Amino acid sequence: MWREENIWHNYVKNIIAADRKSAFFLATYLQLNNMNKNYVASLEVIDLQRYKVIKKKNKVRAALNDAVNTPFVFFVGKN
Repeated sequence: MWREENIWHNYVKNIIAADRKSAFFLATYLQLNNMNKNYVASLEVIDLQRYKVIKKKNKVRAALNDAVNTPFVFFVGKN
């Protein structure tokens, strides 16, 4: 009835995946995502076009996503 590749398995850190490759991908993606969340908390954005310093986490994260298309936006570590 069920073939082995169609059964979902529970891997380390409560990752549910169909096979080891997808579980490994999900684990590395979650680790990268958590590192980015911690990294964003230690950044500020200096936007020279709007003459603003952005300090809120959600706005810093949005600025990181849009930074490729926006010139004169600089990311600075908080001290």
